[in-house]
Amino acid sequence: MDTERIAVSTAQSTTRTTTASGFYKLSWLQRIGFGAGDLAQNLIYQTVSMYLLFFYTNVYGLDPGVAAVMFLIVRIVDVIWDPLVGTYVDKHDPRWGKYRSYLILAGVPLTGFAILCFWTGFSGSLLYAFITYVGLSMCYTVVNVPYGALNASMTRDTQEITILTSTRMFMANLGGLAVGMGIPIVLRLFNPSEEGAMSTQPSAWLTTMTIYGLVGLAMLVFCFSQCRERVVMDKKETANVKVSDLWMEFVHNRPLRVLAFFFITAFAMMSVGNAAGAYYMQYNLNGTDAELSIFMGLGSVPAFIFMPMIPMIKQRIGKKGMFYSFLCIAIVGMAILYGVSKMGNLSATEVGPFSAQMWLVFIAQFIKSTGVIVATGYMWALVPEVISYGEYTTGRRISGIVNALTGIFYKAGMALGGVVPGAVLAWVGFNRELLQQTAMAQEGILWLVAVIPAMLLALAMWFISRYELTDEVIDRINREIEKRHKS
Repeated sequence: MDTERIAVSTAQSTTRTTTASGFYKLSWLQRIGFGAGDLAQNLIYQTVSMYLLFFYTNVYGLDPGVAAVMFLIVRIVDVIWDPLVGTYVDKHDPRWGKYRSYLILAGVPLTGFAILCFWTGFSGSLLYAFITYVGLSMCYTVVNVPYGALNASMTRDTQEITILTSTRMFMANLGGLAVGMGIPIVLRLFNPSEEGAMSTQPSAWLTTMTIYGLVGLAMLVFCFSQCRERVVMDKKETANVKVSDLWMEFVHNRPLRVLAFFFITAFAMMSVGNAAGAYYMQYNLNGTDAELSIFMGLGSVPAFIFMPMIPMIKQRIGKKGMFYSFLCIAIVGMAILYGVSKMGNLSATEVGPFSAQMWLVFIAQFIKSTGVIVATGYMWALVPEVISYGEYTTGRRISGIVNALTGIFYKAGMALGGVVPGAVLAWVGFNRELLQQTAMAQEGILWLVAVIPAMLLALAMWFISRYELTDEVIDRINREIEKRHKS
């Protein structure tokens, strides 16, 4: 992107906002209310990301290769569905709010499909698994695309968006912690007699998902009650929005393209690592349910330390400096995790309640998660920036379309997170009937936990190096847009 072209562009805007000044300051109740929406979605998304493949292979009875193909097909469906949802959201203005209405309208069926995905009434049936997973994915899109657009519709203020995003990701990781650390514990409550890190009792899984789904729905209702759209297109302008705008926006909005490819690699990294976590603890480390709970929970714990510090960190080292630093930290954590996992001779050395090897695994997981959480958490603050850039150059603030695009790309990353683990497990000969997997299977699981995610992070670092919207440029763009509205 040529920043000089941005500074001198004379493109005329036909967009009208609901007020002359879009630089709103938000209350903490509004920020927390907005964040509750991501907490709610993570109670479902993180459960699917971390445990659905394990549930399908070890409880429901699907072959890992078959599950991998199903995950890929569902993501292909998303590629068609997401732009349709984004276009619909931009064109329509429901009575309860342009974006927040869908938190309720789609939140109820989303909860229903999430529960049905973890029901074994048709155990082993690929058709049932496919129908329920497609239904969950489609409903998730109808919630997530408007929710993503809410961020850009509440204010133009870049500092406020940074705080809003930090709050959002803090609460999203609260949901991630409730899933990562909580799911094994809740499963054990409903099936205390079973041995091993993860329960395979079908009723325990169904009850657990029912609890998480209903709590998530309550959080969506709270988010709905606290959010208001203030920076949106005029109704007359939304009538011209069409599906082809998605392609046009992608072609003409270079920062959006950069961010989109960053989303692919970042979500692929997270999905691959998350999906492999339960296998890693059970088959590589012979972990208990308590050790699994701690390991998965450490994927979210650093958020409570570092997410509140993001505005200060960004001010000190800048956007790109923050991305580079924390992506490198994540790679270092993965390297330590791989090395420690090879040190089998430490596993018998007890240090307190856990072995020395397990303590080192926990430390490596914390380091890795610190880098991942900050880098992938802040990337959501870039979405309103590329929306504003598109509005500046085209005159239309099509937030739904842009969030549909980012949705396509992060679901492409999720597709890799579903396809790659299943394919690798099938390739290395994983057998769910065996309590002790072969050396090749264990190595494959270790690659899924550490090596492949590290490679994806290195690629993500290269993508984000191409992003050129600095805070100064974005502030200038937003001020120019507001001047156009006044004139």
